[in-house]
Amino acid sequence: MERTILVIDDDPSLRRVMEFTLQEAGYTVITANSGEEGLDAFTRFAPDLVVTDVKMGGIDGLQVLKEIKKRSYFTPVVIVTAFGAVGAAVEAMKLGAYDYLTKPFKRDELCLLVAKALRGNERAVAEAPPIQDDLADRIGFQNIIGTSREMELVFDTIRRVAGTEATVLVTGESGTGKELVARAIHDLSSRRQGEFVAINCAAIPRDLLESELFGHVKGAFTGAIKDKKGKFQQAEGGTLFLDEIGELPLELQPKLLRALQERVVEPVGGNAPQRLDVRVVAATNVDLEKVIAKGGFREDLYYRLSVIPLHLPPLRERKKDILLLVRHFARKFGGTDVEFSRNALDVLMMYTWPGNVRELENTVERLLIMRTGDTVTVEDLPDKVRGDRRPKQKEVVTLPDEGYSLEQLERDAVVQALERNNWNQTAAARFLRVPRHTLVYRMEKYAIIPPGKNEKYFHDKSKVN
Repeated sequence: MERTILVIDDDPSLRRVMEFTLQEAGYTVITANSGEEGLDAFTRFAPDLVVTDVKMGGIDGLQVLKEIKKRSYFTPVVIVTAFGAVGAAVEAMKLGAYDYLTKPFKRDELCLLVAKALRGNERAVAEAPPIQDDLADRIGFQNIIGTSREMELVFDTIRRVAGTEATVLVTGESGTGKELVARAIHDLSSRRQGEFVAINCAAIPRDLLESELFGHVKGAFTGAIKDKKGKFQQAEGGTLFLDEIGELPLELQPKLLRALQERVVEPVGGNAPQRLDVRVVAATNVDLEKVIAKGGFREDLYYRLSVIPLHLPPLRERKKDILLLVRHFARKFGGTDVEFSRNALDVLMMYTWPGNVRELENTVERLLIMRTGDTVTVEDLPDKVRGDRRPKQKEVVTLPDEGYSLEQLERDAVVQALERNNWNQTAAARFLRVPRHTLVYRMEKYAIIPPGKNEKYFHDKSKVN
């Protein structure tokens, strides 16, 4: 398959040398003389690999690298840096660069590194082995999977707070793993021999929540035929996890505040406060400060709960972990021998995952059950993830009032052009006024498969019309 390389360098002579060298090696080469132009070319042509200088006016090479990794995690990036600029090269490697070249370099060094990067990327994505036990131990932290910088910061905070008695407020969208974090704090603390008790404040009816939290005495209300311990009493000597704390009714908030401040609870119907030794970890997926501003949550309770705030990033902000999580969940559900095609992984990486890790886990479980072969392909992915059924505008330049994704806009344009031309790629490319190979790359990038074809279509040159 013909490969396209994007070369970004503001030095015209070096740019021409790299362009000529790579063309001689059999690659299609696109050039850009600035970071801004390079990012635009990356969006337009979806190259297989990027070679970029570090030091450029405007957007520098490190900024280009960061943006490319946001848009297409699997695209390898080779950094070109001046002799002695080791710091920039090290920083680039931390940000996800495949490797770096130091000026001046020989032409064969450039070709060898590009070929190695392309081969290595193909193996890493399409032939990545299942996660084994020893690997899972290295990438997991108290059952939380992740190697991204964002999750390393979360792990560091957990380690720091676990040994204290401070109340922790875990924030983050639904499905990010807030209860896993609470359990990790408990398991790493001196309270790990005690109970970890969890209650979802949004799942208990309002008139029963007080009893569930603080317990009740016999005869406190109709149906109270005996004394009952609440979650606070059950968690004595351990940790109480209050999930969806933002849903706690206002009338119960003073009682919770007293429990946190004075370490005592009073069961419903009782008149003898009980002193308890309980650590509280709370969690919410709403912005409590906004709820406070609307009068729905007590400010003093908020500050008592958030002695240590800990925010969990959504999955779309830690894309580096998606491939790792896919392999982990495949192993969890017995799919150790199942492969995921590169195109399928690219689509999984591009999806925004509004349900976060929980949605990804459910998706992988479904894929293992519903797959049609030993390799999961784009065709196996749910419609929502694949994006096939997203509403399209009649004209690609007509945008809805609420806004629209630029990448989806481009995908829609390609699909409409192909449909208008009966999926004839040459005619569709002419209609879009782009070279035919650009259209093919767009089809691969957005997993656009002609009707009646499957994903192997792109790997068989003889079938491309």
